[in-house]
Amino acid sequence: MATTVTIDYEVTYILRPNLEEAEVDERADQIAAGVKSRGGEIVGELEKLGKRRLAYEIDDVREGYYVVMKFKSGPEEQKELERQLRLNEAVLRHLIIRRET
Repeated sequence: MATTVTIDYEVTYILRPNLEEAEVDERADQIAAGVKSRGGEIVGELEKLGKRRLAYEIDDVREGYYVVMKFKSGPEEQKELERQLRLNEAVLRHLIIRRET
């Protein structure tokens, strides 16, 4: 019998700047729903930090919508989220960190 280990994570991702505000909300909600559907738990609310200038250009893009999400899940679910973010055309960059409790 395997015990499920839940770990606190935080993911920050940058969505493309050409999205409408409603699309940004929709994409952020889809990503959060994906975490929940794989057995993860969203902690608190999604922090939508709005459109910000990037520190450096990514594919000729100078700004993007920043979103921060805290969640709890097992290592396998975290790896799947990482894969999904890499495949998502709307996501310019992402970073998942393990939070200390």
